[in-house]
Amino acid sequence: MTKTLLVAGTASHVGKSTVAAGLCRLLARRGVAVAPYKAQNMSNNARVVATPSGDPGEIGVSQYTQARAAGITPTTDVNPVLLKPRGDAESQLVVQGEAVGHYDAANYYEEHWRTARDAAVDSYERLAREHDVVVAEGAGSIAEINLHDRDLANVETAAFADADILLLVDIERGGAFASLYGTLELLPDDVRERVVGAAITKFRGDPALLDAGIDEIESRTGVPILGVLPYDDPGLPAEDSVSLPSSGDARTVGGDDGVPADRAVTVAVPRLPHISNFTDLEPLAAEPGVRVRYVPLDGALTDADAVVVPGTKNTVDDLLALRDAGFDDALAGFDGPIVGLCGGYQLLGERIRDAGIESVDDHDTVPGLGLLPVETRFRGDKHLERVTVPVDGVVPISGASGTATGYEIHMGRTTPVRDVARPLGDWSAATDGVLGTYLHGLFENRAVRRAFRDDVYAHADTQPPDSSADPEASFDHAATLVAENLDLTRLDLPT
Repeated sequence: MTKTLLVAGTASHVGKSTVAAGLCRLLARRGVAVAPYKAQNMSNNARVVATPSGDPGEIGVSQYTQARAAGITPTTDVNPVLLKPRGDAESQLVVQGEAVGHYDAANYYEEHWRTARDAAVDSYERLAREHDVVVAEGAGSIAEINLHDRDLANVETAAFADADILLLVDIERGGAFASLYGTLELLPDDVRERVVGAAITKFRGDPALLDAGIDEIESRTGVPILGVLPYDDPGLPAEDSVSLPSSGDARTVGGDDGVPADRAVTVAVPRLPHISNFTDLEPLAAEPGVRVRYVPLDGALTDADAVVVPGTKNTVDDLLALRDAGFDDALAGFDGPIVGLCGGYQLLGERIRDAGIESVDDHDTVPGLGLLPVETRFRGDKHLERVTVPVDGVVPISGASGTATGYEIHMGRTTPVRDVARPLGDWSAATDGVLGTYLHGLFENRAVRRAFRDDVYAHADTQPPDSSADPEASFDHAATLVAENLDLTRLDLPT
């Protein structure tokens, strides 16, 4: 019998993804055949993987990461239902990796939820046949009483997977004991009986300070507290935009590497209203000396050494927002390296045709930012593909060579309107220190990342620090965080 553990939460952003990844890594190191699973995810950070039929499909970034932590090849079975918000109260529904359409919540639940649930059950059953343990991740709060009859990632998963439940509560938000108690009280009886333990996450300080509260909550609920996890970030990709500043604020990521400010460079990233796949920037932020700074659209670029325009779920409306805020003029006056990723690539071109397909409003042709001699024409079908492309380094990746691997997720097709360099094959265009590409995961390629870093440092007229980041270190860090702070014996997992 396959053992299934559902890592659920009292709220969103309580550490479910990190704990699930840590458990996957820990079990894999023990030689256990383990797979991650999230029946329904809501995220604009996606990765391209194979569907059960072998075609390309997309899943949320957290399950992709957890599969890598588990040492298995991710497929759409690990995240069979994905909702990708695009604004105007609508989300794109992706079932078993394939985009079905754009729906508001009422339409989804009334007309598509049953199909989504069937796909989720099929995926779970395939994983269960092939693995000893499935580590399932819940979504948001498991105690949303208005959704208990259709809560696919929590209540439904617990039922059809016959799962034990580990309940997480984030103490950094305050009111942790009240949140835990209230959540348990609101659970349906059959779900409440599945809770084998709870854990407190993101605690700063001496855990002994919590002892009295833990004793009381255990006495009141009968649910054991299996551990207190300290505030610690293993560096796993963020699942959603909760980790980002709001569109009007700025935030810098990557400033805790010990590199002095006068030896660091800053990569500015415009905080697009519909930003997606911003995890493309995380490998840069992990580079010693590189600071990734999310800036509001009306912010200045005077302190930036480079700019990366990220992906977007709504290219046209974000282009209009950039122009309304004056960011187009700031970018036109910027003399450092510029990279546009996917939607950012489309924004940098001269025009976008058939723009109404992407926008929530009706548009025909919309002028782009004009920094690359290309145009994009939108089509109704989405292009999904994992690719390996030849690299012919030009500024801003002048030192790169060999090949780069990544994936495409986009609806538009971009073509040159005159001669232009293609440093990453047909998936790119570059001129005068500006690069645009459809290749998500570009900076996960060490050679490209280092070449970009070096060009940014050259523009800043300083030398980069030494660096030797281990891409597997985040998985091991998450596993250690779980192993050292949770009483895993109470979870009845294989040893």
